[in-house]
Amino acid sequence: MADIKIKLVKSLIGSKKDQIATAHSLGLRKIGNETVQPNNAQTQGKITKISHLVEVAEG
Repeated sequence: MADIKIKLVKSLIGSKKDQIATAHSLGLRKIGNETVQPNNAQTQGKITKISHLVEVAEG
């Protein structure tokens, strides 16, 4: 499986608590933070939940 790179591009201020918790579980705390995660069903679900706050790229 390939990895995906996730970058937080919008602030978590004003987001719902579950969205903030999802971002933190991915290791995203501040704008500009990037993390590399495995491309699996759990990660895709988390990305879907906060898709309006993040950018996703392959690799």
